[in-house]
Amino acid sequence: MKPAISVVVPVFNSAATLKLCLERLSRSAVQPAECIVVDDGSTDGSAEVARAAGAVVLATGGRVGPARARNLGASRASGDVLFFLDADVCVTADTIARVEAAFEADPALDALIGSYDDAPASKDFLSQYKNLMHSFVHHTGRHEASTFWSGCGAIRRTVFVEHSGFDEAYGRPSIEDIELGYRLRRAGRRIVLDSDVQVTHLKRWTFLGLLKTDVLDRGIPWTELILRDQNMPDDLNLQLSQRVSVALAYVLLGFATACVIQWRGFFLTPLLAALFFLLGRYWLDGARERSWPVFVSMTLGAITVVVLAYWEHMLGLIPAVVLGYAVLFVRHRYAEPIEADWPWTRWLLGIVIAICFLFILSYLPGHPLILGFFAVFAIVAILNNQFYVFLAAKRGKLFAVAAVPFHLLYHLYNGISFVAGLCRHAAHALWSRTHQRTAD
Repeated sequence: MKPAISVVVPVFNSAATLKLCLERLSRSAVQPAECIVVDDGSTDGSAEVARAAGAVVLATGGRVGPARARNLGASRASGDVLFFLDADVCVTADTIARVEAAFEADPALDALIGSYDDAPASKDFLSQYKNLMHSFVHHTGRHEASTFWSGCGAIRRTVFVEHSGFDEAYGRPSIEDIELGYRLRRAGRRIVLDSDVQVTHLKRWTFLGLLKTDVLDRGIPWTELILRDQNMPDDLNLQLSQRVSVALAYVLLGFATACVIQWRGFFLTPLLAALFFLLGRYWLDGARERSWPVFVSMTLGAITVVVLAYWEHMLGLIPAVVLGYAVLFVRHRYAEPIEADWPWTRWLLGIVIAICFLFILSYLPGHPLILGFFAVFAIVAILNNQFYVFLAAKRGKLFAVAAVPFHLLYHLYNGISFVAGLCRHAAHALWSRTHQRTAD
């Protein structure tokens, strides 16, 4: 017997993406039994958008967080399976059908999580990079999943009720879905990751938003959860290769610092030049139109590198920097992507970046610190080779190269998140013991 699917979507001030989300749901090959939208105190007309689309609309009465909003929606649902979606995702035509078929075919299946597809809606570099990273993690995760995901996750209603739903102590978007998944797995419940159950992510990431989400909303509380449950599965973002990459990213930073102390500008100048051009793609794609702040940032960056190169007598680097800046300027001047018409701009920037790294090798050949820097860099690249190959296959080789500094930064702030989470966990444990002794 086919299970009835109840779709539950929490929303807070996401009227534009919610409209697209519900439109895609209405075009599903298999329609859900009901669609419940829970308005978490929106002020942008999200509730009206949901009503116009024919969804059942519930209200939390003020912003209380997606955990409580989803629980409210689940409490009113009548379907056999609760299918949780975020308001900024769009299902494909067969997403609901695949969820229905999975639960019909396997009575022992308790929960199922899907995947972001490889076609994020936002076309800027940072959004493409971050959303494709999510897609890669989902497509390389274990079929027998270690946790739950509420962006595209389904669970039998009886199982959800038995395990008390999401922990409402999480009053803002955080790891309430991961925490539920840990409880389900601890109870012996079966969760499956099916990467063929796909949704398109509509989110446009900003750099500060990325840091806030990865560190404050996910990294630190996830570390506390791992320490609380003594459970660090070798899966998804916690694979052994990723943990080793975090440690190596700090070793790489140590080598870079030692090289700067030893050779100062001889090492730092070409390294800054390479980073300038790698980050140039983020600057350009982050500007939706010609932007004076972006132009000024590019110009000041190029001038800084040229002055450093002149000061350190690395005169051969200056023409490469000027040429690379000219390419960036042209791409920024025309605002619209010109790579399709002028593909040589991508390769020219790639050559300039290669020249910057060659200057390090040519000026400082064979020294153990330099060899150590490049050896650790190579090991990190090898450990994450599958991800870079995935990016290259989806968006081109230079896109993958431009993603490297952001990926290294990702490993670095994951280390910060772990240390911060460890300190918070230790402080909470100390406070609990002190409070207990006082009570006794």
